[in-house]
Amino acid sequence: MTTKAQRRTAARKSTTINGLHLIHRHAAVFIRFAGLGCGVTLAASAALVLLSQWIPWMAANVLTTVVSTVAATELHARVSFGHGRPGLDGHLKSAATMAAGWLVTSAAVGALAALRPGAGLVLQQTVYLSATALVGLGRYLVLRLSVFAQRAPQPGADDGVRSTAVYDAAA
Repeated sequence: MTTKAQRRTAARKSTTINGLHLIHRHAAVFIRFAGLGCGVTLAASAALVLLSQWIPWMAANVLTTVVSTVAATELHARVSFGHGRPGLDGHLKSAATMAAGWLVTSAAVGALAALRPGAGLVLQQTVYLSATALVGLGRYLVLRLSVFAQRAPQPGADDGVRSTAVYDAAA
């Protein structure tokens, strides 16, 4: 027979272990997200340099942005979040986060130009990369919590037993 104190201690240990498991799962998802995002960004940058040799830079930039956004959305949905194919709705919402991110980074660089007209390349890149990192974090949160969120099982959907398999598969 167990006492109340023993049950509370066991519950605290279970919560701590489950909490650590949850942190580990989310960290793994974020690391996959960041790694894939960096990889796609580097590939798009290389493609931009190559394409701009044959077509105007603005056209090359639009083309690489569209292709890299579609590729990143597919990869994030399937690999980062274990969601499967994103569909048109997922692609459009993901593209909206990219557009918002572009506005934020552009505003940051524009603000720097207004506040420090003679800013050097190192400061410009620091501001741009810092804004990009914040945008990436915000994009992760929006995609993880909204666009590719796992839906909670409905009560009674599996005879009253709530399953965490859906959440484990996503992380």
